[in-house]
Amino acid sequence: MRLTVDHVTRYSYDQPVRGVVQSHRLTPTAFEGQTVLDWTVEVTDGLAGGAFRDGAGDRIQSWSVQGPVSEIVVRVRGTVETVDLAGMLKGHRETVRPEVYLRETHATWADAALVALSAAAEGAEGPLDAAHRLSEAVAEAIAYEPGATEAHTTAAEALAKGAGVCQDHAHALIAVARAREIPARYVSGYLCADAEGAPHEAAHAWAELFIAGLGWIGFDPANRCCPDARYIRLGSGLDAQDAAPIRGVARGPGSETMDVRVSVAPGGGQSQSQGQQ
Repeated sequence: MRLTVDHVTRYSYDQPVRGVVQSHRLTPTAFEGQTVLDWTVEVTDGLAGGAFRDGAGDRIQSWSVQGPVSEIVVRVRGTVETVDLAGMLKGHRETVRPEVYLRETHATWADAALVALSAAAEGAEGPLDAAHRLSEAVAEAIAYEPGATEAHTTAAEALAKGAGVCQDHAHALIAVARAREIPARYVSGYLCADAEGAPHEAAHAWAELFIAGLGWIGFDPANRCCPDARYIRLGSGLDAQDAAPIRGVARGPGSETMDVRVSVAPGGGQSQSQGQQ
């Protein structure tokens, strides 16, 4: 499947700042499930710095913008050819051991309710079946509801509320998987709408669980499926903050606001878009 992406992130400052430094995970992952045909990242008045591929196999690119500056626009455009591998991350090269992803973070800490939810894996016919059961349990426990949570909502808070978005589903699945000693990590990327128009964000997130003998396999509780040809994988981390496509620091007083616009379209198809204030 051929997918095109147009992703614009706009940062505005109520007072001009002296400068901004950013770190980007905005280049699609290199693995058998996707091939980049063309891809560009542009930053308003930005100077590209060093770039490297980290131990998780993600490409990291640094940018700096000299001030005074009141607005910065990061625009990502490109085309990716994808293949449905039933969620399997085949042909992906990384050096980080899976056991690293057993470590809890504030966002993925498993409280008593999440530990109880992880009991859904009991009686499973092997680790893969357990992973599917956990993903389904999270989907049942947390209803998809845009606006129900915030960027810093934890997995425990989303479960207590019983509603959330893809970030919350991913955090909750990571939490219950780690509670069962299954390495799990957060994945950021894009998702193109399916024919039925199932609800989701175009800028999307899901979780990957490590299954011995199979490797990393993606699970998307928000859409009750494993990632297929509609998905573009950007990068991974212990949680949403660790896997953020853009991280940065602005030098100067004042506050920052961010607006995100994402469109993902199949080749020759109708695009979908998402806005976020």
